[in-house]
Amino acid sequence: MVKLTMMILPTVDRRWALARQMGVTHAIAKLAPELTGKPAPYDYDALKSEVDRYAEAGFRIGGLEGDQFDMSRIKLGLDGRDTDIENYKRMLENMGRCGIGLLCYNFMPLGWLRNRVNVPERGGATVTGYRHDPGDIGEGTVVPAEKIWENYEYFLRRVIPAAENAGVRMGLHPDDPPAPVVRGIGRVFINAEASQRALDLVDSPSNMLTFCQGSYRTMGEDVTALIHRFGAQKKIAFVHIRDVKGTWDDFVETFPETGETDMAGAFAAYKAIGFDGYMRPDHAPTMAGSDAEGAFSGGTGSGYEAEGMIYTVGYIKGLMQATGMTWQ
Repeated sequence: MVKLTMMILPTVDRRWALARQMGVTHAIAKLAPELTGKPAPYDYDALKSEVDRYAEAGFRIGGLEGDQFDMSRIKLGLDGRDTDIENYKRMLENMGRCGIGLLCYNFMPLGWLRNRVNVPERGGATVTGYRHDPGDIGEGTVVPAEKIWENYEYFLRRVIPAAENAGVRMGLHPDDPPAPVVRGIGRVFINAEASQRALDLVDSPSNMLTFCQGSYRTMGEDVTALIHRFGAQKKIAFVHIRDVKGTWDDFVETFPETGETDMAGAFAAYKAIGFDGYMRPDHAPTMAGSDAEGAFSGGTGSGYEAEGMIYTVGYIKGLMQATGMTWQ
């Protein structure tokens, strides 16, 4: 049974009430200090207090997403990364103690990026996009992709045993955008083969993927075929539902039914593989009535406003019902 979720940030706003009204009871949270005003989740009391606070509002935190503290030293292989990795392992232990079984993480030193905002969509809605600067590939690379791979393997081999002991599934999010170099830093999870390489590095039930449909689509991958491929390996822990038009070097977000992905085919594939993990709406258009409140990226109009989430949750439920999937 699919766990239907939303990204629900610690600051209580109308999305908390709207999620309950839509029947969403599982929350995906980011509990970094800048959002909670508390220590990072490697502090057990801080994490437990947030779990209890969400529970009082009717939500079970099913997973954490994003960098819960500064990951720069880990991702760039800098002095001090071993200290950060130990904190990461403590965080995983605390997640297990609190019953949080999913961690969606990435290995992008610069995070996910957009450089186009307020791109017009249907009926005056707006979306974000990305257009790559050709001068940002090749010469001037400060951290090559090979170094990022080396740092990733160093990190993964040390944290996966802790995740396995804690009963936490770590879902690797692909790079967004899947550009080979951005601002001089190599990006490595830019195609399906790189995701497979990550899975093959450590054989563990905790070593899994976040299947972000929009990211794989901008790579030029066949989304439905990949669902079957990774699903056959039981390696999809988490699904992000969004769609796009374009390719990695020039794309825009869309409404979920106006992009280039066969959404009905994708949901039929989730049904076929018996997917029973977490699923949430990802970036959606900013629609009339939105205040661009508390966007996940900290910026305005990044696709996490209430109206877009309402629209996409309804769309997801419709496709699940049509394909005979059940959810909670």
